[in-house]
Amino acid sequence: MKKILVLALILSLFANFRIMAVDLAPSAKAAAIIDCQDGRILYEKNGDKRLPMASTTKIVTAITAIENGKLSDVVTVSANAAKTEGSSVYLVMGEKLTLEDLLYALLLESGNDASVAIAEHISGSTQNFAVLMNQTAKKAGATNSNFTNPSGLDDKNHYTTAKDLAIITAYALKNKEFSNIVSTQRKTIPCQYTSWDRQLDNHNKLLKMYSGADGVKTGYTRRSGRCLVSSATRNNWKIAAVTLSDPDDWNDHIKMMDYAFSNAIDKKIVNKEDRLGQIQVLESKSNSVAFHAAEDYCIKCLPDEAEFSTEIVVPGNLQAPVKKNDEVGVLQISNKGKIIKTIKLLASQSAELLDYKQKYWDGFKLILAALLNLAR
Repeated sequence: MKKILVLALILSLFANFRIMAVDLAPSAKAAAIIDCQDGRILYEKNGDKRLPMASTTKIVTAITAIENGKLSDVVTVSANAAKTEGSSVYLVMGEKLTLEDLLYALLLESGNDASVAIAEHISGSTQNFAVLMNQTAKKAGATNSNFTNPSGLDDKNHYTTAKDLAIITAYALKNKEFSNIVSTQRKTIPCQYTSWDRQLDNHNKLLKMYSGADGVKTGYTRRSGRCLVSSATRNNWKIAAVTLSDPDDWNDHIKMMDYAFSNAIDKKIVNKEDRLGQIQVLESKSNSVAFHAAEDYCIKCLPDEAEFSTEIVVPGNLQAPVKKNDEVGVLQISNKGKIIKTIKLLASQSAELLDYKQKYWDGFKLILAALLNLAR
């Protein structure tokens, strides 16, 4: 009877754990958490559901502009940019600002006018810039998104998914300039036609509310509802959380990130001291060499995360000579069918080229010894 009760308790705890994992963002239509280092999706809710994302679009706008322009570029604000509807930093036609200043206006104050000025500077028009945005998203790894404008204003053909937006965010956060901007709480930029400067305040309240928070972007339209992308780093581990159409987004993001940080465990996938196999070496004295990984690989993961798999990719054989620590192949580490890390494989010892003169002399000596034995 006691065994049955204990088993029931264990099953109950496991069930509660799974429910907790599923209900991290109960208010959101869709949500995701991503490891920003290797792009693993740690949690998702309706992760592939296509939804509007409002001004979180500007994450794509910003990284596209950074990769295709220079922060020191001087941008002249057009009439079209100055009259853009929605959130604004009140740019004036003919005003000149650097691309860097406009990126701060874009990401801190969510200026739609800044997004158009940036798009026109990079590509000549918002339509051409949208093409570039989609190319950037695909390069980041997004597969289920489409962008038609740089601001996030409603358009039935402008959509993403929680998973895609998480993937794009992890990609963008690897860029130093992008990371510096989204982690800034307040910035002053010029206002050319007045005697005062513009004071920009980051709309992301988590920068003040959550320990380790370092980005990234808010968003809202009536059609999309409240959208939020946040990131935080603790113990050198950076994660990002995404919610789409979430009326309780601040609390949900705190809950999501707390869950990830509190439940993460360190798991060693590869030990560089371990010999992982051998490769035949043609025309060598030793005939083969062992190989090992070039580095240790330890990963933070959640207890209920899918298992990791490894695949050794080496040629069928090598040609002598081989020196110790020569690269002989790679080790691919995958999670959920996606390669998240590739590590070099190195020769654990040298394999010298066979000395053919010595080989023939040794053969001759063997034949001679055999003949002598026969003669006796």
